[in-house]
Amino acid sequence: MSPSQIIVLATPVFFLLIAVEFVWGLRTGRNTYRLDDAISSIGLGMLSQISAVFTRLLRVGIYTAAYTHVSLVPEAAAQAFWTSAGGWLLALVFYDFCYYWLHRLSHGVAVLWAAHVVHHQSEHYNLSTALRQTSSGALLGWVFYLPMALAGVPPLVFGVVALIDLLYQFWVHTDHLPRLGWFDRWFCSPSNHRVHHAVNDRYLDRNHGGILVVWDRLFGTFQEEDPREPCVYGTRAPLRSWDPLWANAEVYAALAHDSWHARSWADKLRVWIKPPGWRPADVAARFPRPAFDLAQVQPWRPQVGRAASAFGALQFAALLAGVSVFLWFADTLATGPALVGFAALTAALWVAGAVTQGRIGVLEALMIDCAILATATSAWGLVEWHRLFKPATMLAAMFLVANHDHLTLGIARKQSKYAAAMPLGPSAGDAAGRRWLLAALAASLAGDVALMFPGYFVPGLVAFLLAHLAYIRLFGRDAPWFADRRALAATLGMGGVMYAFLWTGGLPAALRLPVAAYVVVIALMAAQAIGRARTLGGTPAWTVAAGAALFMVSDSLLAFNRFVTPLPLAQLGVLGTYYAAQCLIVGGWLRGQADGEARRHP
Repeated sequence: MSPSQIIVLATPVFFLLIAVEFVWGLRTGRNTYRLDDAISSIGLGMLSQISAVFTRLLRVGIYTAAYTHVSLVPEAAAQAFWTSAGGWLLALVFYDFCYYWLHRLSHGVAVLWAAHVVHHQSEHYNLSTALRQTSSGALLGWVFYLPMALAGVPPLVFGVVALIDLLYQFWVHTDHLPRLGWFDRWFCSPSNHRVHHAVNDRYLDRNHGGILVVWDRLFGTFQEEDPREPCVYGTRAPLRSWDPLWANAEVYAALAHDSWHARSWADKLRVWIKPPGWRPADVAARFPRPAFDLAQVQPWRPQVGRAASAFGALQFAALLAGVSVFLWFADTLATGPALVGFAALTAALWVAGAVTQGRIGVLEALMIDCAILATATSAWGLVEWHRLFKPATMLAAMFLVANHDHLTLGIARKQSKYAAAMPLGPSAGDAAGRRWLLAALAASLAGDVALMFPGYFVPGLVAFLLAHLAYIRLFGRDAPWFADRRALAATLGMGGVMYAFLWTGGLPAALRLPVAAYVVVIALMAAQAIGRARTLGGTPAWTVAAGAALFMVSDSLLAFNRFVTPLPLAQLGVLGTYYAAQCLIVGGWLRGQADGEARRHP
């Protein structure tokens, strides 16, 4: 049985204990849960587990290679010792010792903290927090376990004790169990681990042991919990987002920013290896950050409607089932289908976070979910399901555009700088622009349907040509024509290069003229979107421009795969970029209309 399957079997136990803790908190008046926070934490655990299907190959592969080639103990003797009862126990203690140093340095070295920070981002402390795990820890964490390979600990023993160490730490993430006397002196306990998660000065970077807290007592990092100073949870640079991708990337991005802007080459390196929070003086002066003040810490509680909360919960339940199935069969899947499943589940996890945060509304989430399912079913060869979800995506997009208002889009009035002006009902906005957007989506729908069936490539091409012409007209309603001539030259140039590839790669003579026209139109569409973004500025306009650029990428992949040479995971690349383009254009345009409507009602 694989580690992923063991996690699947343990999941009902995790949720039963979470339910018990939740009910106990309600009965005692000390509820430590928020739905959105719990969904975010468990969602990050899901992302960690589906990522581990691939990153486990790195950690276990390197460990196995080291065990095979550089072990200091003869294999027969190592197998005999480490698989005895005493050997298993010693291996667990050995692993926990290595884990202590990884954990301690993850709080002392910035690049290691960038991976570990995910586990600390929640401002609540409960059993769902235990499931909040990083997806990038395996990139460097394997180094700390090489001493076990040198000592001849077999890979099987290493994998089992690693799983035991991880599962043990689940129960200590609770605020409801008190100090446990002698147990606290030897083991990682709820009280000891509460200290570890706290940002209070006296508690910061303490109690790193996974099972044994003896390591902290030996090496000077132990701190008892003081009932007179309650623990305040989270990080000193709060995440304030339910986005699972950003949760994993935020510290890496901050380090890359500071490293890029540091003037000294030595500082560019120090940023990554110094303790978290260290910044070169010149970077700190140019990009100041507020100092941490415990007294100013306030829980982050984004307000969303009941419909969004309910949808987020349903999406979470569906994801739990999908992730469980994926993990159960992951070891039997070929790399391609596994990558498709990983991409689909990751995108759906992003949707769950976005809708519970209020970044997108329910209708927009449904559109993206349909796009995810259309892409995955095509890549997996599930033709009948693909024929359901592919048109459903464009129909959902058209329904969203036709029925759009600020509440549907999920823009909370209190979060907008134009909140006082934001109307509560549907917004007419640019009615003509809305009609052009609907026309573009309708033509895209026709093209989608045509391309689902053999022999309808040319009608599909014509339909998408009309869609791009409608987009060009839409993007020209509030901006000059081709305002950025460099963008125009660049898109036409890239289109020309792609057309040359197609011509030399076997483009049929009958298609050369219509494909040439198509290439010119899509290049003009992308150029107009970029010029519009430079004219209008702001995130919505640039979101639309990014979507238009992705349209060029999608069509290039489609043509290259069809006329030049088959591409690996072609459907994932073609449809993934296509639906990303459509979602970005629709979402960006509607958000731009929302902002414009607010400005027009001062």
